[in-house]
Amino acid sequence: MAEVVEVLVPGGKATAGPPLGPSLGPLGINVKAVVDEINKKTATFNGMQVPVKIEVDAKKNFTISVGIPPTTALIKKEANIEKGSAEPNVKVAGNLPFEAAVRIANMKLEGMLSYELKTAVREVVGTCVSMGVTVDGKRAKEVLTDIAAGKYDSVLVK
Repeated sequence: MAEVVEVLVPGGKATAGPPLGPSLGPLGINVKAVVDEINKKTATFNGMQVPVKIEVDAKKNFTISVGIPPTTALIKKEANIEKGSAEPNVKVAGNLPFEAAVRIANMKLEGMLSYELKTAVREVVGTCVSMGVTVDGKRAKEVLTDIAAGKYDSVLVK
């Protein structure tokens, strides 16, 4: 029977220490080989927490599947900020270009509750509301209203 280990690791910087080492050690596989493979696959997500799933079969073969970082991590990277605002409705933490919101929605679309790009972008912009991040210089709630009114349909509806 296959064993499955799911962990969040820093992109491109996983180590044999916790959380990987203690989870993989008892399975009897080469932890360094797993860590090297994870680092290779997550290098593009440098500086972000990345969900990783490691499946180990009875013959000690392993397969690694890399997920997409959380929406908040992608927003922080695109907006070039360390963290969201402590007071989202009062202080602005940063600004996210609308095109970046569309890129994030495209990346995350498969794992979102949305079936189409327009609603996926609304989810991303909604996350900006709670992080205190503006979108194209406007408050995120205003952008949500504009999306609902169809002002961005030329970009979102294909």
